[in-house]
Amino acid sequence: MLSYVIRRLLEGIPLLLGVTLIVYLVLISIPGGPLAAYRSNPRVRPEDLARLEKQLGLDQPVLVRYATWLGRLIQGDWGYSYVTRRPVLEMISERVKNTVLLMGVALLVTLAVAVPIGVYSAVRQYSLFDHAMTGLAFMGYSMPVFWLGLLLMLLFSVQLRWFPAGGMFTVGATLTGWEALLDRLRYLALPVLTLTVVSTGFYARYLRASLLDVIHQDYVRTAWAKGLAERAVITRHALRNALIPFVTVVALHMPQLFTGAVVVETVFAWPGIGRLFWDSALRFDYPVLMGVLTIGALLVWLCNLLADVLYGYLDPRIRYS
Repeated sequence: MLSYVIRRLLEGIPLLLGVTLIVYLVLISIPGGPLAAYRSNPRVRPEDLARLEKQLGLDQPVLVRYATWLGRLIQGDWGYSYVTRRPVLEMISERVKNTVLLMGVALLVTLAVAVPIGVYSAVRQYSLFDHAMTGLAFMGYSMPVFWLGLLLMLLFSVQLRWFPAGGMFTVGATLTGWEALLDRLRYLALPVLTLTVVSTGFYARYLRASLLDVIHQDYVRTAWAKGLAERAVITRHALRNALIPFVTVVALHMPQLFTGAVVVETVFAWPGIGRLFWDSALRFDYPVLMGVLTIGALLVWLCNLLADVLYGYLDPRIRYS
């Protein structure tokens, strides 16, 4: 197992280098650029633009700029924002805890709702509950995230005034203990509900399909023939094997715990990585964009490796040599 993990880690290095190069080339090919606002200003002289380009390193060839960025990244220097002139790593570290809070709570709530629905729909296939959950699942998964977020905001914030429309905490309030926790939960409610409605249907349907494939296997029929209780057959024999492909889906979504949901964080003004990425994209802030995208690529790679390792735990037939 250890040799397999080490080999996968070494194989991922050229993959990450290729991803960062492609992302860098795509970013700089987008029309506009960090100096677009200055170029449209008639008061800015050409020599001023040339000085700014040299100061930001934009006068260098593309591959030279990428090599400079990569060399600094390897040394632990993620660069400085073009807009705020603050270290990129400092800006990301400030936002990542907020994103982990939002996405972590949303993932836990989604799994807590989706797993029982998926299991029960598979066990009671083609029942009224199964048909109802199938319809609701497709409805929730097909909803545009921004539209659902605005609809929930209109209903629960504007009309009913149960929850705040945006932000992360009550500005100016000095709350401690349970009051601070309840205040944070009030601000979490709507963005978490939005993410849960959109994701629950996908997870539930995927687990249902995976569990249906397992339920009809011979070893499950043997467990039924032994007279085991339904709960024992489902949990001990069927569900554990059905979770193997389900783990892959969850692992591929785990990078969002750190990279955030751009639309949801923007709609609800949640100060996370997703909103930082969106604001930086509007300003062509290349160092911040590269920092966020590099972290996203790294997390996708590590989460895939984690999923492969979990396979060996869930299925004893899988061996890594």
